[in-house]
Parts: sequence; C-alpha cells; structure tokens
Amino acid sequence: MFRYRQVCRSRIIPFVPFILLAMIAACSGAGPQAKLPAGGDFILQSADGPFDTQAQRGKVLLLYFGYTSCPDNCSPIYGAQALKRLSAEERARVRMVLVTVDPQRDTTQRLKDYTAYFHPEMIGVTGTVDEIDAVAKRYGVGYEKQPVRPNGSYAVDHSQQTYVIAPDGKLAAVLGFDTPVEKVVAAVRKLL
Repeated sequence: MFRYRQVCRSRIIPFVPFILLAMIAACSGAGPQAKLPAGGDFILQSADGPFDTQAQRGKVLLLYFGYTSCPDNCSPIYGAQALKRLSAEERARVRMVLVTVDPQRDTTQRLKDYTAYFHPEMIGVTGTVDEIDAVAKRYGVGYEKQPVRPNGSYAVDHSQQTYVIAPDGKLAAVLGFDTPVEKVVAAVRKLL
C-alpha cells in the first residue's frame, strides 16, 4: 500500500495512480499516522558484519530506505541534522540505518562510504533482493527499479520516510520527507 508516501523519483509518471490515491486519502481526513505499518526485526549485512535490529534493543532507530545512486536529496539529511542536535549521551542511544533498495549495485563498502557522507555513525545495510523486499513490505515501503538506460544506469523510485523505531523494537512513528529537523529531534527524545 503506497498511501501517504513521499517518493524520491527520477520520473513521476509510474507513480501517478499512487499520488492520486494519496490525494483522495488526504481529503478523507485520515492522516499519515492513522495506521502504522507492522514494521519488525530484520538481519541484513553491513560493512562491519550482520546488522540485527534485535541486538539494537534499548536504542532508538531512525530507519531509511534509499540507494547510493539516488539523484535526489533524500531523507537521511534530516536524521543527520537531528543527530548533530543531540547530546553525546543521547546520540549513544540512537542509531541511523539506511536499507538499500538497490542491492544489485549497493555493496556493503559502497553503503559505508555513502552513509559516512550523511553522518559517521550512520550504518548502511543490504541483502538479497528477497530479503530487501521482505523488509520493505513490513515497513510499507514502495520501490520500483526503472528500465536500464542505454549507458547502463538506472533509477529506483522509492518511498522516502523516516521510520522511528522505539527502544523496544516497535515502530513508533513514520515521519514525512519534509519533517522539520526539530520534529525529528522531538520524536527521538520522546523515546529516549
């Protein structure tokens, strides 16, 4: 289900039906927090080995879905700015995680280099296409690989929310792409 998703896109045409659904839903008075996706634990690979969300209990996770070749300005910027506003003690209890929606190109090393650009404590994770599909489905994330261009490149249209996971492992909030940094900080502090 793609309702209430901002989409990082190189082309808008494939998402017109989804945008229309979101507009209709917005008119109905339902808000983005009306019903959260199921969320849930997962294990994917980082450059430093397996990343297991169960092992992160006690921390607030800021979860993003994206890819290293994305031409747009994506959500992790807001999370990185939010981390910079937290104290060192608070940051020790927060983990930023990028799940790639392009596992064919995004190696663990490429993800490590890319996430360091946003914040040195951010972690990039990948897995098989089936593993990524399963995690994306649990979080209600939509993504679609576009046709390969003559030069071999391609884009991946994807939802771009920030998924805020509480220290108990439950999904606590889904923040839109344009959520002000102050609200990201407030959402994190509320769970610390």
